[in-house]
Amino acid sequence: MINRRHIRVKVMQSLYAVLHSENSDIVKEEKFLKHSIKRMFDLYVISLQLLVEVQLLAKQKLEISKKKFLATKEDLVPNTKFVENSIIKILAESNSLKDYIEKHKLDNWKLDDEYVKIVWDHLRNTELFKTYLNSGESSFTTDKNFVVSFFKEIIAPNEKLLDYYEDTTISWLDDVPFVNTWVVRTLHKLNSKGPFVLGSLYKDTDDEHYVSELFKKSILNHSAYEKDIESKTPNWETDRIADLDMILIKMGICEFLNFPSIPTRVTINEYIEISKDYSTKKSSYFINGVLDKLSKDFIESKRLVKVGRGLL
Repeated sequence: MINRRHIRVKVMQSLYAVLHSENSDIVKEEKFLKHSIKRMFDLYVISLQLLVEVQLLAKQKLEISKKKFLATKEDLVPNTKFVENSIIKILAESNSLKDYIEKHKLDNWKLDDEYVKIVWDHLRNTELFKTYLNSGESSFTTDKNFVVSFFKEIIAPNEKLLDYYEDTTISWLDDVPFVNTWVVRTLHKLNSKGPFVLGSLYKDTDDEHYVSELFKKSILNHSAYEKDIESKTPNWETDRIADLDMILIKMGICEFLNFPSIPTRVTINEYIEISKDYSTKKSSYFINGVLDKLSKDFIESKRLVKVGRGLL
């Protein structure tokens, strides 16, 4: 499922797009934001399905080899360890995965099967693959360790796949690191006791609500929040502050004032960490300083009120 940090990143990207365009249709932009998050889930699903498609292609290759006119002993009695890998078979047999793919028409690897071939050709020529096939050990753990390595070393860094994702959906390139981590975590959690069932996109309805509220309240109040920022940065002209820093601070203010269950320190830490990935080297220090001053000011003026978990 998507976590709060990635939700914040998605909202940040949408706010940046809105504030740097002439489009003032907030309803439309909110729909696009939620569509972007949903498409990230689609990327997660097709990333899992790619493992299945590579195994299926390998199986087809073995069957073709058996039918050669001058088939060798290796062709007739092939090593089937990969095509019988128990982890990938769990994914292949998952009705949950199949139903989602069918419902949302995620036929990427049928329409663009050359990418399946690219991954297979790369895999079968690696030491990772040869070592796995020739290992005398056969267990669920061995299968899992191989598939995790296969995904991390072959699929995740594949530049042709990254180009394909970028061409397919503009937001996917930014989503890839998070989705890759999500896939690896999923693979580690697979067990032999039951079928694989796709989880939900959001942890709960609160997270889905959080997406809309953080986006709408940040954009509707951005001018007022800018005045709050100016009061704490008297030596800075607003046009000297990096655009993303301004957006992240405004989002932080929005959380301070509109999300009483989110602790102040959690908000500050989250936007500091996001700035390290998306803004300048000094942004984290600047954002920390401004949000810290604002939080103290809001507490003193009683604009900031926390309840429940927000008091931690």
